[in-house]
Amino acid sequence: MSSPVPQRVWLTGATSGIGRTLARRLLEQGHRVALSARGERELAALAAEFDNALPLPLDVTDRQAVARAGERLAEAFGGLDLALLNAGTCEYLEAQDFDVELVERVFAVNFFGATYCLEAALPLLRRARTEGMRPLLAATSSAAAYLPLPRAEAYGASKAALSHFLESLRLDLHAEGIDVSLIHPGFVETPLTARNDFPMPMRIPADAAAEAILTGLAKRRLDIHFPRRFTLPLRLLGILPPGLRLRLGRRLSRSPATEAHP
Repeated sequence: MSSPVPQRVWLTGATSGIGRTLARRLLEQGHRVALSARGERELAALAAEFDNALPLPLDVTDRQAVARAGERLAEAFGGLDLALLNAGTCEYLEAQDFDVELVERVFAVNFFGATYCLEAALPLLRRARTEGMRPLLAATSSAAAYLPLPRAEAYGASKAALSHFLESLRLDLHAEGIDVSLIHPGFVETPLTARNDFPMPMRIPADAAAEAILTGLAKRRLDIHFPRRFTLPLRLLGILPPGLRLRLGRRLSRSPATEAHP
């Protein structure tokens, strides 16, 4: 998201995977970036490399802590030109050992954590709008939101909920002059995907993912998805009739070792 004018940015999930790469790119471009993540030590080490970084240690599932972070952002930046909600987690559900707590953990981060950050960020985005800026709200969903996949009941549903929520919010924020971009990555080389026990087709490096995201944000694309040779077919499969989707999904359900979820 290169810009001749430095932007005020809040990035969550900033110390690992795509988030860490995004943090470095944004800071190197000269933007003022508030970095949030749970790991205080990693966050402090990253922020120490840049004069334009503001470390904001944060667990996005703690609503009160997120509200305090919003207050700190207001003091430090005044407003926000970009809120990039990137924090996320992934756990796979085994239907034979149904675990509601797993579902709650995944939704706590991927969906409710994002809404807590929205609650804190929206007043700051609105403040930027009153200053004559055109602020942008963006969030990292997943290509798994396009198509139901085996073992992805919790992860895919949490990302689909996030995508639906922000697409609806986009309609309501349009009149206020606040844009909304959704990010739907396929497989990316990160510590999170390194735990996967199945093949990950067309996996790309975090650098390539960050480049795709920043390019999409600069163009204010509504849906930033990549790599397109993977995400476009997945989107098309997602609009198949339910019977065809069922037959396709059953083929993917042969064993945990052969399942794939971005």
